[in-house]
Amino acid sequence: MDVLGRSFHQLLLFSLISLFCVSGTQFSIPRLGALRRTIRREPQITSAAVSKDFETFFYKQTLDHFNYKPESFTTFPQRYAVNSKYWGGPNSTISPILVYFGAQEALDYDLFRIGFLIDNAPRFKALLVYIEHRFYGKSIPFGSKEEALRNASVRGYFTTAQAIADYAAIILHVKQTFLAKNSPVIVIGGSYGGMLAAWFRLKYPHVALGALASSAPILYFDDLAPQVGYYAIVTKDFKETSESCYETIRKSWDEIDKVARNSDGLSILSMTFKTCEKLNRVSDLKDYLDSFYSEVAQYDHPPNYPVSIVCGGIDGAPKGTDILDRIFAGVAAYMGNRSCYDMNEFNHQTDESYMGWKWQTCSELVMPIGHGNNDSMFPPDPFNLSRFTKKCKKLFGVEPQPHWVTTYYGGHDLKLTLHRFASNIIFSNGMRDPYSSGGVLENISDSVVAVHTVYGSHCLDIMPERKSDPQWLIKQRETEVQIIEGWISKYHVDLLELRDQT
Repeated sequence: MDVLGRSFHQLLLFSLISLFCVSGTQFSIPRLGALRRTIRREPQITSAAVSKDFETFFYKQTLDHFNYKPESFTTFPQRYAVNSKYWGGPNSTISPILVYFGAQEALDYDLFRIGFLIDNAPRFKALLVYIEHRFYGKSIPFGSKEEALRNASVRGYFTTAQAIADYAAIILHVKQTFLAKNSPVIVIGGSYGGMLAAWFRLKYPHVALGALASSAPILYFDDLAPQVGYYAIVTKDFKETSESCYETIRKSWDEIDKVARNSDGLSILSMTFKTCEKLNRVSDLKDYLDSFYSEVAQYDHPPNYPVSIVCGGIDGAPKGTDILDRIFAGVAAYMGNRSCYDMNEFNHQTDESYMGWKWQTCSELVMPIGHGNNDSMFPPDPFNLSRFTKKCKKLFGVEPQPHWVTTYYGGHDLKLTLHRFASNIIFSNGMRDPYSSGGVLENISDSVVAVHTVYGSHCLDIMPERKSDPQWLIKQRETEVQIIEGWISKYHVDLLELRDQT
């Protein structure tokens, strides 16, 4: 990295850290992602067999798909991986290409942490393709994230429209390379990637036969979903798990403020929560706990059920333990016994994916999520667009476009509009997932369908199958597979009829 690149990187980090010094949680929306950020704490399930079945490629991708300026034809290497182990071959029109859309992180984890494709590849005799999102992982224009984010004009190419156009170009390239002209394509994504999968099917129906959009909150824009919906479900998850746990958390915020008002309050809080560095602001602790509760609710996966683990720690503290020590017991129960706890665990400003996602949410993906006033275990903190805009302008020099997603992809009167022309989309959700509050939960038509489970969590249906999976999860996945099989069978019949006519 050259001196200018290092200087910009340091300046961007300083700006981010400075903003967080004075900001509450609502400058950062709760994390979107199929995989939880603390996934590294889980035992590795990858194997040599998984890795050797994938071959990695780099596609010469066009920087700008929508203009004809000289600089638009600049290219960058975009990473994708292919697994052809189970593929029925190009002559089988019922053997699909299953394409996973990478989202706001490197592709590496997706290859062995996203299970739906590899688990169902033998059944479908499918070719598997995983594509990395532009500006993440190794798919960076101009070679480095610092170089890519330095120039405001280059950042302008960091959009969802450009991203799904990338996917279209790579899918068509793969079909040509594998002589798979008539092989049907099913695109799959989770969380933000699920939104991209649904939008891709709407924008590129000639490329993808169908889409599985897992935990895709496509309605969390404008005023389509309640702003307090996310945190209302987090609260509901904890309250249903343990009323006493919920009450302890609800009362803890005032207790934190009370301690912080003492002359040595921040030192006391630092010792109570064993922070790796002494707290400089009480908001650092509050933001950490906000993100902590959000993560365990969002990814409340079986068989461990993180919310139960946290509440077990809170409720299981010895009799007479004060509120804040109970809260810490809940943190330690989930995070493990550590020498200290990093208050930036969930929001590392030095994380490249973090900076890229911050740009995306400061430009077009403005999700108005805030804390409510009624029956919430969180202190009131409504989403404030003016405050959000001011901080984004200070950081990136751009004004967020909160209405662009619904303008470009739709959203208002969704059922009225989509049932007229859309088809072959599965919106899957788990109702314990806070982001289900912005998901599609009702069938729109016979082929644009909602599949959800009462006890499911974020992107659970596309996680790897386990022997311990509950029956309701097994049934949800089977329903999704059967729907996709129906799409492919109909496509096969239509293709044969078309051939007969010609």
